[in-house]
Amino acid sequence: MRVCRFASGPFALIALVWSTAATAQPQSFTPWTVPEVSALPRDARGQLIRDGRDMMLATYAHIGPNVADAAKRYAGNNLACTNCHLDGGTKKFSLPLFGIYDEFPAYSARTGGPISIEDRINGCMTRSMNGRALPNDAPEMRAMVAYVEFLSTGVPKGEQLPGLGAGRMKELKRAADPVRGSAVYARLCAACHKPDGLGVLRDRGAPELGYMLPPLWGPDSYNDGAGMARLINFANFIHFNMPHGADYLNPQLTVEQAWDVAAYVLSQPRPKRAGLDKDFPDLLNKPVDAPYGPYADGFGEKQHKYGPFGPIRDAIKKLKSAAGGKQ
Repeated sequence: MRVCRFASGPFALIALVWSTAATAQPQSFTPWTVPEVSALPRDARGQLIRDGRDMMLATYAHIGPNVADAAKRYAGNNLACTNCHLDGGTKKFSLPLFGIYDEFPAYSARTGGPISIEDRINGCMTRSMNGRALPNDAPEMRAMVAYVEFLSTGVPKGEQLPGLGAGRMKELKRAADPVRGSAVYARLCAACHKPDGLGVLRDRGAPELGYMLPPLWGPDSYNDGAGMARLINFANFIHFNMPHGADYLNPQLTVEQAWDVAAYVLSQPRPKRAGLDKDFPDLLNKPVDAPYGPYADGFGEKQHKYGPFGPIRDAIKKLKSAAGGKQ
């Protein structure tokens, strides 16, 4: 079995899966596209998946900090999963959720061991949503897992679809500059996310209705342990998705603008997560842009937060080589 993939239009995702004979000539084709939730039957499984999509699109309304049932207040802010996983987790290079279900259980450098899909979702709940973990058997967890599984429908096991993650643009040789980024933000971002970075609620008197435009910092944003709090993740996400209307085929910010405005946003105050010093028990596997210590490479928090990252990678490579030589 072999897989060839291509995109048709900026958001479509199509995979052509073919079986091959000894001559390696294509013989039969099976297209793969993001499955359509609305086409599901009105049975229990279909409803569970629909519930999962609703959780992604309107997280604040179901498990947000202002929902009527206090026991359901798992999220600590009024964001929605789709604020990071755009279009309900179906847009390429915007941290999509398609084709990832069979990757779990997976090794996590952050925990130093294997994690389940539920663990991964709870990583978002406790960091991006600045809240608390859901029990694995909670209806909301089962619905989100069902939705993520559904988005992998028809993907050959072991195959990785294109468009995963946040993309990868060229890194700067210098540190990303929050001062330069502030000018980019004022010109290109503040109209939507507001000069104070606090976003636009749908109804100021009803935060449980969520945001039309999410906050980028402040008390209702993601905390400093979230994946978006790391510069490489955030800068690439911005470059391939922002401002509104941009995509990976049509970026609107230059590479330098994306790095600098990401640095500016991440220089602003946001909720603090306790216990970050326990992340990444093997410090040699800690991401170079983790904005909090401890570190094994001799570089300080500022360079880990803003770069440049090349010298850090070189130091880690030497440390790993030395560690391997001692075994």
